[in-house]
Amino acid sequence: MPDSETARSRELDNPTLTAVTGLAVGHWTDPIARTGCTVILAPEDGCVASGRVLGPAPGSRESSLLEPDKTIGRVDAVVLSGGSAFGLAAAHGVMRWLEGRGRGFDTGFARVPIVPAAVLYDLGVGDPRVRPDEAAGILAAEDATTAPVEQGRVGAGTGATVGKLRGPDHATPGGLGSHAVLVGGAVVAAVAISNAVGNLVDPDTGALVAGLPETMGMAAAEGLAVMPGANTTLVAVATDAPITKAEAHALSLSAHIGIARVTRPSHTLFDGDSAFMLSTCTGPRIAAQALSIAVQEVVATALLKGARLGASATRPR
Repeated sequence: MPDSETARSRELDNPTLTAVTGLAVGHWTDPIARTGCTVILAPEDGCVASGRVLGPAPGSRESSLLEPDKTIGRVDAVVLSGGSAFGLAAAHGVMRWLEGRGRGFDTGFARVPIVPAAVLYDLGVGDPRVRPDEAAGILAAEDATTAPVEQGRVGAGTGATVGKLRGPDHATPGGLGSHAVLVGGAVVAAVAISNAVGNLVDPDTGALVAGLPETMGMAAAEGLAVMPGANTTLVAVATDAPITKAEAHALSLSAHIGIARVTRPSHTLFDGDSAFMLSTCTGPRIAAQALSIAVQEVVATALLKGARLGASATRPR
């Protein structure tokens, strides 16, 4: 591919998840309580979807339904939320919102919206009594738009922190990031939030982007003060390239590789990392290897964007 064409393949007027036509993203944010939720709404006919949850401390719903051998092949929305397990209630709000619009899997007696969700633990950074609930999910769905995704300390990224190997008091603020590229005419994009116990680094230079300099490399194995279950990374990747549910499942592993590229250490015994893979199947088909590489790249870049924008935001009073 000529250099000029390569450059064009990486340029989009909207370099965020909503560059995938048909998708809309909305947030509910409480900047004082430092929590929130984010919803990704699929088109009317849903998205082909799968995903993987890795690590011993996840918080998710409908994750088993995303396995390739399960009956349901499409989802109506994906919810990412703060609030730990309490935040899963936001997905029920999105279900109610979708049901009111006649969306969901037709069972013959009622339409059941399919809304996978995953949560992160942010109860220690703001007011732990405030969590995204059903009402928050409805408000996030109402807020959903096809405009470029708002990033930083918004939605599910509001209370995210990075670099907790020496305990939460030493963590640095994180945030929600989004990135998109054009590959072979197909759009590949991600929304990602790091709430990791580890640090975030630039994969090209190894430079620290967020976290603690003194916990880089093998130093991360010493003097740990980590609370199990309080660290996770949430990722939702979308493309318009046609893929099957089995291919989406395989590509969700590529998303986890993107997490590992920038998170040091990643996928630890204190993490529960979730990656969803969606497709509208409305664009051109591209080579599987090119798609896998693009997924890794957009996830890694989105995570770094979220951390940088979260760190640069004005601290809430």
